[in-house]
Amino acid sequence: MKKEDFIVLLNRYLSGDTNLEENNKLLNYYQSFQTDEEWDDALGSKEEMELKMRTRLQNAILSDENEVIPLKPFYTRTTFKLMAMAASLLLLISISLFINKTNPLKIETPAVAHKEILIGSDKATLTLEDGSVVALEKGKSYTQGNASSNGEKLVYNSKGKPNAIANNYLTIPRGGQFFVQLADSTKVWLNSESQLKYPVAFVDGETRQVELVYGEAYFEVSPSTKHKGSRFKVQTHGQNVEVIGTEFNIKAYRDETTIYTTLVQGVVAVSNSSKKQILTPNQQSRITDYNGNIAVSEVDVYNEISWRKGLFVFKGMPLKDIARVLSRWYDTDIVFADPALGNVKFNGVLNKNQKLEEILTTIKNINFINAYEKKDDKIIIK
Repeated sequence: MKKEDFIVLLNRYLSGDTNLEENNKLLNYYQSFQTDEEWDDALGSKEEMELKMRTRLQNAILSDENEVIPLKPFYTRTTFKLMAMAASLLLLISISLFINKTNPLKIETPAVAHKEILIGSDKATLTLEDGSVVALEKGKSYTQGNASSNGEKLVYNSKGKPNAIANNYLTIPRGGQFFVQLADSTKVWLNSESQLKYPVAFVDGETRQVELVYGEAYFEVSPSTKHKGSRFKVQTHGQNVEVIGTEFNIKAYRDETTIYTTLVQGVVAVSNSSKKQILTPNQQSRITDYNGNIAVSEVDVYNEISWRKGLFVFKGMPLKDIARVLSRWYDTDIVFADPALGNVKFNGVLNKNQKLEEILTTIKNINFINAYEKKDDKIIIK
């Protein structure tokens, strides 16, 4: 590709007027510059280009956040296509700045997988008060009491409150995600390997309480003004979050020692057995098992909630933590031949609709890993 063609195509990309084939051409042209010295100043600075890509991606995500969220899966095809296109070019540009150019690693051909690793999808199991279990997945409908599901979402209506309010459990396996609307119209998006306990109905004027037993969930809480002032509480192992009406994300996985609560809108109070902190928008609290302190810091919200929009956003994240995220979504164990490799930090944006092999090949091609192979139903990173 000629430099002039690259500039024209880059401007079209920034205007959202390129297809996936043209995005690949941009990637290949950018990748041809292996050192800062080889970068053509006529194209502008790498830093400015990276900023433009990040800004476009961030605007795409945050603008979508302001829309009214109907009852639907995690992302629409239109929104996903826009962000996938942005992610494709941003990934290489963002992480290219961190490549060790003085000692490039040798690229090996990965072993051919004997069994296909599937991309995650909408699926869950619903456990009723009597212990019976219902599988929720695409193509299967379910209706009982005030609950109904088309296999891609679960909705509870507020009609006909029972005399004795029962609790249900919604469990999301590895390789799954699911959406549920509670009886008070609170919307909850659940990530892979998560479980939510909640009542099938609420009583106006009384505290609405649910429990994130483990995993990650994004809450869009129905305001207390619509429920005679009743507050909404989310309990997890080691903390409680109390809100009036807001949007926030909680990550409390069983294999992690820290609970993360990120506030998008409104105000929440995060507390444990000894402390309490008030969060305002764009703040995140962290409670660690070993000390019980509540640390609060400013964060990029779109990085923390991008999973709900069908994206993986990794910002300075060690490969071992990225492997944990990918393992949940693709329901496949990922290990490192050399444990030290897991500490290598990686920056990038990837879309969740890619096959795992495509993601690993992308990381390999930019010299963060030598190779990967599938062996005994797990992926080994080398």
